[in-house]
Amino acid sequence: MYLMYTCDPLCLNQLQKDLEEVKKLLTNATRKRVRDVLVAEKQKLELEIKNQPPPKPKDVAEEEKSSLGGYTVKINNYGWDQSDKFVKIYISLNGVQKLPAENVQVNFTERSFDLLVKNLNGKNYTMTFNNLLKPISVEGSSRKIKTDMVLVMCKKKREEKWDCLTQVEKESKEKEKAAYDTADPSEGLMNILKKMYAEGDDEMKRTINKAWVESREKQYKGDIPMDI
Repeated sequence: MYLMYTCDPLCLNQLQKDLEEVKKLLTNATRKRVRDVLVAEKQKLELEIKNQPPPKPKDVAEEEKSSLGGYTVKINNYGWDQSDKFVKIYISLNGVQKLPAENVQVNFTERSFDLLVKNLNGKNYTMTFNNLLKPISVEGSSRKIKTDMVLVMCKKKREEKWDCLTQVEKESKEKEKAAYDTADPSEGLMNILKKMYAEGDDEMKRTINKAWVESREKQYKGDIPMDI
């Protein structure tokens, strides 16, 4: 599952406040390492703010709100792949092909898109991707309605491979990789075991615990002098 979030006006206001706070800290910072961290955070916040979809006029927003029947479900499950020219996101929705075409809407910006499916079996469905990994062409992007599926096609501005969909996912992978890439091989192994333990089921945890206890016992026996 990929990390996704929707930024409403309140969230945008918080981002702007965070940016002002970072700017103040940057003004007072003197150490290079601290300044580098703050500059990176400032650029990240500026990018997030820039890539927020423009707010809709109040009358349009109210009209859309009043036209939505039932309740709204956030879509979290999807698949994706890519070609040289497009990044393709596949969203499974049972019976979506029976809806009028205008009930399936996708709004694109250079680094985001949001999907709204209205009144499908009495529910509305939404999905939002902010901070896409690379810029996309708004004019060249589109959506297709297939049997039990919506296909969102984001046209790449440059024909290059995407390793993931969003900047957030990229940063998460880089942090995870950094945790394993240590000078001490045993430390890297411990990080892997910790991750396996945290994400594993009860059986996995029992197996890791047993291996840990046995390892400690062998280490202890090896430290006992032979003449005792």
